[in-house]
Amino acid sequence: MRLVSFSVEDGPIRAGVHVDGNVVDTGLPMRRLLGRIPGLPNVGRYPIDDVRIHPPVPDPGKIMCIGRNYRDHAAEQDVEAPEAPMVFAKYASSLIANGEPIELSPLSDRVDWEAELAVVIGRSGYRIPQRQALSHVAGYTIMNDVSARDLQRSDGQWTRAKSLDTFGPMGPELVTADEVGDPHALHIRSLVNGQVMQDAETGLMIHRIPKLIAYLSEAFTLEPGDIIATGTPAGVGAFREPPVFLRAGDVVRCEIERIGVLENHVVEPRMKI
Repeated sequence: MRLVSFSVEDGPIRAGVHVDGNVVDTGLPMRRLLGRIPGLPNVGRYPIDDVRIHPPVPDPGKIMCIGRNYRDHAAEQDVEAPEAPMVFAKYASSLIANGEPIELSPLSDRVDWEAELAVVIGRSGYRIPQRQALSHVAGYTIMNDVSARDLQRSDGQWTRAKSLDTFGPMGPELVTADEVGDPHALHIRSLVNGQVMQDAETGLMIHRIPKLIAYLSEAFTLEPGDIIATGTPAGVGAFREPPVFLRAGDVVRCEIERIGVLENHVVEPRMKI
């Protein structure tokens, strides 16, 4: 199934199933819905063009990101690949949907892109064994882990640089695990203004999804709707020669096989009021 979070006019955000250009309304928010797959309620139907689409999980309890999880991405930085997963947080307030604008910030002039496969947890668990890890996955979506490289470097830790408003494009849909199949056999790439920047396979992850789930759940309980962004391959702007950073008017497109396309345009920062 292909799940979306949506709203109609000024109504509440709830989860639906995207079927043939229509959204089947379940009447439930996404985090409540995830524990009920299969056997979803049906309380109505809307043409998808008549609803507003939100990030697939608009209110995750946790967004856990994995740094340098592709060996070629570590190599382009001229650093060692991490022996254990490198974990940092991204705030949910950064999330925007497919098609919504990435707003540049006056805090940074080195804004970069990172196409990532995002895992959506569907069943709670603590200290989950690797052999059981994938049974806790509801499905997958795409995240662009937009990053302020100058803040990332100056702060020494990454939360602020990764969590500026609109720096978390996610979508377009949550595709259930049964439809995706092997999450380590997907083609992933990003394009900026039509130029391919990243082009890789998810099988090149250093620390694969079962290990990430086991590792993270040793520290804290994973809950329905939690997001794990699994890292990005080589090809980001900061390590190109010369470096390339996002500017107003750019269009960033992230693609992952069997999941879809996440596309956002870049705009100038809003004026302070």
